[in-house]
Amino acid sequence: MERLVGTVVRGLRAPIINNGDDIEQIVVDSVLNASKSEGFEIGDKDIVTITESIVARAQGNYATIDDIATDVHAKYGDETVGVIFPILSRNRFAICLRGIAKGVAKGSKKIVLMLSFPSDEVGNHLVDIDELDVRGVNPWTDVLTEAQFREHFGYKKHTFTGIDYIDYYKSLCEEYGVECEVIFSNNAKTILDYTKNVLACDIHTRKRTQRILKENGGEKIYALDSILNESVNGSGYNPEYGLLGSNKSTEESIKLFPHNSQPIVDNIQKQLRDKTGKNVEVMIYGDGAFKDPVGKIWELADPVVSPAYTAGLDGTPNEIKLKYLADNNFADLRGEELQKAISEFIENKEEDLVGAMEAQGTTPRKLTDLIGSLSDLTSGSGDKGTPIIFIQGYFDNYTK
Repeated sequence: MERLVGTVVRGLRAPIINNGDDIEQIVVDSVLNASKSEGFEIGDKDIVTITESIVARAQGNYATIDDIATDVHAKYGDETVGVIFPILSRNRFAICLRGIAKGVAKGSKKIVLMLSFPSDEVGNHLVDIDELDVRGVNPWTDVLTEAQFREHFGYKKHTFTGIDYIDYYKSLCEEYGVECEVIFSNNAKTILDYTKNVLACDIHTRKRTQRILKENGGEKIYALDSILNESVNGSGYNPEYGLLGSNKSTEESIKLFPHNSQPIVDNIQKQLRDKTGKNVEVMIYGDGAFKDPVGKIWELADPVVSPAYTAGLDGTPNEIKLKYLADNNFADLRGEELQKAISEFIENKEEDLVGAMEAQGTTPRKLTDLIGSLSDLTSGSGDKGTPIIFIQGYFDNYTK
């Protein structure tokens, strides 16, 4: 019988993961038990994805605001620190800012907080962009003080959280006796008029920001990936991403992005191969890379979608647009004749379709970004309890 189902995605329930748990064994057992319980077979090129959160939890990759403070003070000493381009997030940045402020409190006791506007890097808006037009404010050239921002736009609460992030971030600094001067600019060089010592808090543009600052007289220039990139007094750490990818754990601590993750996915793949005889691809995923058209938020607040994945997930899709073939190459065919022609075209397609008209409109993104987005949307961020995703048929096409 002709197969009528393509890609199938299942969210797998797993135990609550704690520090010290054997994450590899838990994932393997969860997949095998789900297969037996739900009656599906495990096949070659199936995909198992694991949310980064449970990997970091099993690793015990946590740090406190005191750990952050110690590292910040070690890097900046008694200097006034410019904290620039943070995202507006209680979960992602607020605890980090508390640690930064506590570190600065040991020295100069002043932070110059520079916010991008009208929105942060991932689309959280301080003000609607249309209001900038009404007020005649140019976000690419104008620099606003806090008083000027309030004069133009008043007090704005975030659409989803109901928080005025300007007041909120300022209060977190002042909690530790730190003076916080807030300015608004999209030009990294602006901060150098206030201090030569800067912590770049942007995620995906951080290397460019650091380069600009260093080329224009910056002195102590770091990014969030330089804070807790080594353990501080036994704390968690991430050698590549530091504080990037961290999430709030408690009011005093954060969970960091998992480290040393490649052996984990490789070992899970090996165990599944040993137990099933099948070559299953495995990856760890964080935020998916997609944008909410209503809230205008780009989901990717992690430094990468996937910090580790097995070799079969490297690369990008090499796909043909079926509707293009039907409307152009085989416009005169119908029914079984059309189906046969398209199937033969797919079976004989080139190994690299970049630039081919037949591939236009397909998604030229990394496989791990696409699969990570699919996984993130499946697991959600709430109480579904499915931190492991099992995907079948992802690499199939119309001929399979």
